[in-house]
Amino acid sequence: MAIQEGFIEVTGGKVWYQYHDSNSKKTPVIILHGGPGSSHYSLQGLRVLADERPVLFYDQLGCGKSDRPNDESLWTIDRFVEELGQIRKALSLDDMHILGHSWGTTLAAAYLLTIPEGVKSVIFSSPCLSAPLWAEDQERNRSLLPEDIQATLRECEQNGTTDSEEYQEATTEFNKRFVCRLDPFPEFLKQGAQYKNPVVYNIMWGPSEFHVTGNLKNFDCTARLNEIHIPALYTCGRYDEATPQSTEYFSKLTPKAKFHVFENSAHMPYIEEEAEFLKVIRAFLNSVE
Repeated sequence: MAIQEGFIEVTGGKVWYQYHDSNSKKTPVIILHGGPGSSHYSLQGLRVLADERPVLFYDQLGCGKSDRPNDESLWTIDRFVEELGQIRKALSLDDMHILGHSWGTTLAAAYLLTIPEGVKSVIFSSPCLSAPLWAEDQERNRSLLPEDIQATLRECEQNGTTDSEEYQEATTEFNKRFVCRLDPFPEFLKQGAQYKNPVVYNIMWGPSEFHVTGNLKNFDCTARLNEIHIPALYTCGRYDEATPQSTEYFSKLTPKAKFHVFENSAHMPYIEEEAEFLKVIRAFLNSVE
C-alpha cells in the first residue's frame, strides 16, 4: 500500500496530510478529526480501512503536524470549511465519503451545507450539530457527577479559574464517564496531547467539553439537516457526551440517515470498541458505494 504524505497550502498556512492509497477503485474516505485544535492522532487506527479504499487524514491548521500561526482571526468555522475545500482541490478528490468525529461532524455539516459536488455519504461520529443542545446535554451529564466535583466545576467557572489544577482534575472525572471509559486510560492517548492546540480550542469552544464559551457557542444547523440528501450514518456511544438522544434526534432530521449506538463506549468508540466500530463503518461505506 502506498502512503503519500506532505503539506498543502491553505488560507493561513500549510496543512499536513497523509493519504493511504489502497489501489482500490472504491471511493476514498476523508477523516475530519475532533477538537477544534486536536489532530488526527487518536483516529489514526482508522487507517486499516485502507485495505478496502483510500483513506485521507489531515491535521487541521493550528494543530498536529500542521502550521500553528499566531493569528486568532483564523479560528472560525468558515475558514475551516474553506480549508477542507482547498485540501480536496489540491488532492483532486472529485468523489469522496466524509467521516467526521465530534467537532469534525460540525465541520462536515457546515461543509455539506455549501452543497459541494461529489460527496457520496457522510458519517457523523459522536456528533455536535447544535452547540446549545450540546450544552444542555452536558448540564444533565454534570448532574450525574459526585456533588463535590460539581461544586468544584461551578466554583472555577464562576471565579474564572478554569485553568486551575483543581478544575482540570474535576474535568478528568467528567472525561472518565463521558469521553473515554477505558481504565486505565490508554498511554497511546496521553502521548497525543502534544499535538493539541488549546488556544484554538478555547477560542472556538471554551475551557472544557461542557463549558461552551467560544465562537461556536451559537452554532446550530438542526434546521438545515433536511438539506443533506446523501446517505448519512449517525453513531455514538451509549455513555457519550454526544448523547444517544441527541444523536438519534439529528438522524431523524436527515432524510437518508441511519443511527447506531455502541453499547460499551463513551465518546471514543473507535478506540473503546475498535473492532465493532470498524465493522459498522465498513458495512455502511460498502452499502452506499
